[in-house]
Amino acid sequence: MKKTTLAAFALAFTASGALAQDVVRMGSEGAYPPYNFINDATGELDGYERELGDELCRRAELTCEWVINDWDTIIPNLVSGNYDTIMAGMSITEARMEVISFTQNYLLPEPSAYIALPGTDESVRDSGVIAAQSNTIQAGFVAEGDADLLEFPTPDETISALRNGEADAVLADKAFLAPYVGDSGGELVFLGDDVILGGGIGIGLRQSDDALRETFNAVIDEMKADGSLNEMIERWFGPDHPKF
Repeated sequence: MKKTTLAAFALAFTASGALAQDVVRMGSEGAYPPYNFINDATGELDGYERELGDELCRRAELTCEWVINDWDTIIPNLVSGNYDTIMAGMSITEARMEVISFTQNYLLPEPSAYIALPGTDESVRDSGVIAAQSNTIQAGFVAEGDADLLEFPTPDETISALRNGEADAVLADKAFLAPYVGDSGGELVFLGDDVILGGGIGIGLRQSDDALRETFNAVIDEMKADGSLNEMIERWFGPDHPKF
């Protein structure tokens, strides 16, 4: 989409009165690499979603700032106005769309995976204790099956539960789990086939913020068309990650 069209969307957003301030506040968790995390060297939010969000705001000529919020309250605090978007690895689901709206996806539906200790029988996926981060599509998937769900507020706590024997396996996004498996020296392994859940990852917004949603949709369209979104995906997730 041409820049003039993007500017028109941004103008419509500004004139809509959707925000009482001139800054778009971008909400994220900062605890789910490579999607979003706190850079130890800088103390700042980093990751794919930080880079993408900054680029979306630059192209849309919006002034944006980042707000860190715990995952468990990330949707309620969006709805209550503590920030204006969610970019936190949030999958687009029908249940969430009853409360908030989403842009089009900026990541395609991607694999979730189970990890466990070496020698774990694959049957625990259906009958064991599975740790997952609360309020995620993975937690919902486990809850709908026969396995026992053990929920934690943060993703790191699910890994700890597996290591200390509280859980038989962890279910999470494979891109998040892969570094843990790779760095474990064989102490953690993938367990069985991947699972595809959700409709991809998009920006969450209040249902009333139509103009802001259209502004971001226009820029995401532009980045898909010019290939820059795929370049960013490959830089953060590797060449084998699903791309547009």
